[in-house]
Amino acid sequence: MKNQTSQSIEDYLKAIYELSIKDGRVATTHLAKHLGISPASVTGMIKKLSQMEPPYLNYQKHQGVFLTEAGERIALETLRHHRLLEVFLHEILGFPWDEVHEEADKLEHVISEKFEERMAFVLGNPEHDPHGDPIPNKELNVPKATMICLSDLRPHQKAIIKRVRDKDPKLLRFLSDLGLIPNAEIEINDYSEFDGNIHLAVKNSSKNVVLGPRITDQIHVSILN
Repeated sequence: MKNQTSQSIEDYLKAIYELSIKDGRVATTHLAKHLGISPASVTGMIKKLSQMEPPYLNYQKHQGVFLTEAGERIALETLRHHRLLEVFLHEILGFPWDEVHEEADKLEHVISEKFEERMAFVLGNPEHDPHGDPIPNKELNVPKATMICLSDLRPHQKAIIKRVRDKDPKLLRFLSDLGLIPNAEIEINDYSEFDGNIHLAVKNSSKNVVLGPRITDQIHVSILN
């Protein structure tokens, strides 16, 4: 089914899937902001996608959208391509983690299923991309994980970083310089209720790091017992 869809359709479905994980039904204004497209253009496309056969979206005016089963399968297949490509670019070709997202965006629509299968085999069928995002498996099931935002931690709690949002290359470079990458262990030293700043230490590093909520909301962790 994916081979019969356009790049634009795949981008829409992937974006709706990613936004729906947090928000459930996705508002057209939120989708427009995420894609950098005018709300009028987004409304036109989602109407089209909801009227296809089979429909890719369920859309009701002023109530947002959610993916149908057909739409979700295409979104997950596109995500699988994207995240496997990120691992391939990072581990095999040596791209830094702040560059792989943009490159994978260009390539995810054009690789064949045969290429995808070979790439997954060579990489050892990874479950997560370089930023910690889960990779749908061949059956398009997504690995489950229990995570919370770094912003929810408080003093004396220890955690391991599992996922960092990948949309801002500058943020990724900043976090990498601090050692705040997936699988890094951290301990919270202090929390400021006034501004939401978190003071933390990174295991095996002498750096004491202070991060505000704009950053800590974008880092997901698992608490260590």
